[in-house]
Amino acid sequence: MIVTLTGTNAAEVQQAIAKARHHVGAASGLVFTLVVVAELSDYERAKEACAEAGREHPSRILLLTNGRARADRLDAEVQAGEGSPGEIIALKFHGVLQKHRESVVLPLLLPDLPVIVWWPGRSPRTPGLDPIGRLATRRITDAMGDPDPLAALEVRARNYCPGDTDLTWTRLTRWRGLMAAALDAYPMDVTRATVSAAPANAAGTLLAAWLSQRLDVPVTLERTDPAVGITGVVLGSGEDEIRITRTDGNLASFSAPGLSSRLVALPRRDVNTLLAEELRRLEDDPIYAEAMASVVRRIDRAVARGQVRAE
Repeated sequence: MIVTLTGTNAAEVQQAIAKARHHVGAASGLVFTLVVVAELSDYERAKEACAEAGREHPSRILLLTNGRARADRLDAEVQAGEGSPGEIIALKFHGVLQKHRESVVLPLLLPDLPVIVWWPGRSPRTPGLDPIGRLATRRITDAMGDPDPLAALEVRARNYCPGDTDLTWTRLTRWRGLMAAALDAYPMDVTRATVSAAPANAAGTLLAAWLSQRLDVPVTLERTDPAVGITGVVLGSGEDEIRITRTDGNLASFSAPGLSSRLVALPRRDVNTLLAEELRRLEDDPIYAEAMASVVRRIDRAVARGQVRAE
């Protein structure tokens, strides 16, 4: 069922939710409230990702965006049922109401359940201090969705608050898992490492920072084909090397000391999949916090050497 409201308020939206529940049955098993703060250009992509995530994580989804009307008003669309196990409430703010969105969001949060905020594109400099971000226990940003991913990653790193995470980090899950498994199977005292990635790829910068922090060794970041993202990682000790090379964004070539090269699945994943994975974790991620602190240290060293970015 879909209920559309024009020039409404939080109380009327609550009534529309109750009406939708009456027609399709009360929603049960909702695990959190997901608040999505999207620009108009990101709206459809964010809505699709929310609907996909709702199939794995039944939840109340509040999808916030700003409209272009000059009048000070709130428009809403409440969706329940329609193939979704939870509820999707789209809120479009016009005029001065764009500066007071938290006053509408607060009464619509599910009581006694976690609140997660996701910014699919541009995000506040300090999400933890943002009026909407303050309502949440977890805050998800995406530096790769920003026009300048490297600058966005630096801002996220310098303004980290407990509860923050970024989908750039989620993109590295399989890379990190493959390297951890490789070092378990082929132990070596790593003394050097290299990460190869596209010039504007924030994930490559974050991966290099994580490796440097975890292995306590210098990590070289090489910029390569701009169309592929992360293209390879080399972990070395003397003449021995663990080497992972990915050139097509799908399969990677893996080799280790005494092991001939073999193919492993290492696909690039879409935002829908990344969001669904990140929503499985409702607590703070200390490893991510350490990696972001390492990003700051790399950038500061690069600046001290007269470079603009942490290369």
